[in-house]
Amino acid sequence: MMEEEELEFVEELEAVLQLTPEVQLAIEQVFPSQDPLDRADFNAVEYINTLFPTEQSLANIDEVVNKIRLKIRRLDDNIRTVVRGQTNVGQDGRQVKEITRDIKQLDHAKRHLTTSITTLNHLHMLAGGVDSLEAMTRRRQYGEVANLLQGVMNVLEHFHKYMGIPQIRQLSERVKAAQTELGQQILADFEEAFPSQGTKRPGGPSNVLRDACLVANILDPRIKQEIIKKFIKQHLSEYLVLFQENQDVAWLDKIDRRYAWIKRQLVDYEEKYGRMFPREWYMTERIAVEFCHVTRTELAKIMRTRAKEIEVKLLLFAIQRTTNFEGFLAKRFSGCTLTDGTLKKIESPLASTNPFLEDEPTPEMEELATEKGDLDHPKKPKVPDNPFHGIVSKCFEPHLYVYIESQDKNLGELIDRFVADFKAQGPPKPNTDEGGAVLPSCADLFVYYKKCMVQCSQLSTGEPMIALTTIFQKYLREYAWKILSGNLPKTTTSSGGLTISSLLKEKEGSEVAKFTLEELCLICSILSTAEYCLATTQQLEEKLKEKVDVSLIERINLTGEMDTFSTVISSSIQLLVQDLDAACDPALTAMSKMPWQNVEHVGDQSPYVTSVILHIKQNVPIIRDNLASTRKYFTQFCIKFANSFIPKFITHLFKCKPISMVGAEQLLLDTHSLKMVLLDLPSIGSQVVRKAPASYTKIVVKGMTRAEMILKVVMAPHEPLVVFVDNYIKLLTDCNTETFQKILDMKGLKRSEQSSMLELLRQRLPTPPSGAEGSGSLSLMAPTPEQESSRIRKLEKLIKKRL
Repeated sequence: MMEEEELEFVEELEAVLQLTPEVQLAIEQVFPSQDPLDRADFNAVEYINTLFPTEQSLANIDEVVNKIRLKIRRLDDNIRTVVRGQTNVGQDGRQVKEITRDIKQLDHAKRHLTTSITTLNHLHMLAGGVDSLEAMTRRRQYGEVANLLQGVMNVLEHFHKYMGIPQIRQLSERVKAAQTELGQQILADFEEAFPSQGTKRPGGPSNVLRDACLVANILDPRIKQEIIKKFIKQHLSEYLVLFQENQDVAWLDKIDRRYAWIKRQLVDYEEKYGRMFPREWYMTERIAVEFCHVTRTELAKIMRTRAKEIEVKLLLFAIQRTTNFEGFLAKRFSGCTLTDGTLKKIESPLASTNPFLEDEPTPEMEELATEKGDLDHPKKPKVPDNPFHGIVSKCFEPHLYVYIESQDKNLGELIDRFVADFKAQGPPKPNTDEGGAVLPSCADLFVYYKKCMVQCSQLSTGEPMIALTTIFQKYLREYAWKILSGNLPKTTTSSGGLTISSLLKEKEGSEVAKFTLEELCLICSILSTAEYCLATTQQLEEKLKEKVDVSLIERINLTGEMDTFSTVISSSIQLLVQDLDAACDPALTAMSKMPWQNVEHVGDQSPYVTSVILHIKQNVPIIRDNLASTRKYFTQFCIKFANSFIPKFITHLFKCKPISMVGAEQLLLDTHSLKMVLLDLPSIGSQVVRKAPASYTKIVVKGMTRAEMILKVVMAPHEPLVVFVDNYIKLLTDCNTETFQKILDMKGLKRSEQSSMLELLRQRLPTPPSGAEGSGSLSLMAPTPEQESSRIRKLEKLIKKRL
């Protein structure tokens, strides 16, 4: 077989070097030479045998190779000179192409020759290296073996394509056998130094084992893994005995001892074996990681057995100490060996800009810390920076229902305490500096929520977080019902108030159900608290979505709870409006009962107007000061009061009948006074005058202008009929028969007179546009500033004239 391959190789060389007679003659003429390399019948095998007739002659192989390389360089120079000379002479293209082709053939021959010599050199190195490797292995000279083995393996790679040659294949098999022997021998040395069984104490570090580790780096990776596995197993064997399931120190209350033990072991390893293993093996970290895996398995087993003994304080104590230990590992190790295990790195939540949760040390159980006398808790690293997060503490996740149930109980007790404290301390003091402030119980509730959320998110971001969210929702609703809605004053509460009848010296008086100063402050405080809860609940929902697993985000929804707080806000505003509205009712009733047909002259504003203004000046400044932090809700109060008071005023205005001309003028003056007070209502009684919101001003101007227009129609003479009807249509945009009949009643006209006027109105009414508002609507286009200014000037002149 070997001879056939050699013959094929020789035939290939001859085919490459076969030149035409003309080219061969030209070469001999140009370069006359006696060198065997220049002969046409050159045989590479014979030439090599001539150079190296015996095995001992291989000792001079480097010198021969250098000489041949020198010849190759000279030959390259000569070829380059010939080619350039031929080009300069101007040979035709065909001749140059033929010469170039032949030169390429020579170049191939040169490269093959170089390869042959290099291969022979590698073969010599391989043969010697294998012999040395076998000898060093028997003498356990691992330091020399580590360097030599890598070189031998590199040289052997060059002979992969020559494995069909028996001698090469035999050398390769000897190298593999040497590797196998080395692996078994090194494992046996480690087993002897660190026995996995028996009473023999483990030996100390040695230079032999240190060098053996360097060899293992080159051998099959399984050898390295077996060494690591056996060493770590032997190193942790004491741990498994000390903390067996039936031992007292194995339970959760003594979990600190587990972590103290491994810390001592790591220090001991660094002192004894730190230099024995290569640094890139990360043995210290591997020992710690394997300890974590074993501890997680052992803790899970013992907790399943003694599940009924797990209390929430004990569970949180164990979790706290475990997460502290995981933080210690994160500070000391990089976590690069975790890919070797089964633990997957916990996905990090997105960075948060939410103000609900500020960066701060992880909250602990203060009560438990006090009992244990350990108030100086180390700060736990945040999840994104800790690759060891959950490597041990994940075993506590199946038992977190204990924590969730405990939080349910604790929050229930917290709400009950809030209720009891409110009953004991009563409503907040009526102080404008403090009134309307958020109830302190609200802040306490969300601080507790924040603490629970952070604790739970560090234990699990899965189903326990959803269960905790359900608990949060439950007690947000309870807080809204028991603390906020449950403490709102009832509208049926009666208290001594101003009586319009007494002001008007009527015989029949009636008491006004009016809130006290303390009750007004309480309503504002509850409103402010609900507004704070609404905003904070929205932030809580966003933070929960950041903490929970991505697949569970859709199950976090606190919209219902936010709607509950919005309802409390609306109820509070409605109570404030109803209180002020009810206080003004007697005055409006008195207005409707006054004999307006007997008024003989126009004077200052009527007593009922003074009463309304008095109530406004009593309530509004208190409400405004107590809602200073929630300005938008004070604006809502003003708008709702205007929308309630103005239609009621117009309704009572229609009840004033019959009205004389002078009586109508007095009512018009009163209406203007009320209008001015209402326009100034947002800043009434305030030292700082602010411009009223445009939305509020528009409502007041629109509603009170309609009242003024009604009185102007009443003041106008009803004859001639056509002029009166046209004036009505012009002044009131919502002109309809119902409003027109009420105005006629106010004028004191008989039914017989009204019928003809109503018929005329129906004839002259324009076709109503689509979507026109009903008779009860307050729709009225706001007058231009010029019209408004003109009416005010007329009223001022009228007042001055009467006075």
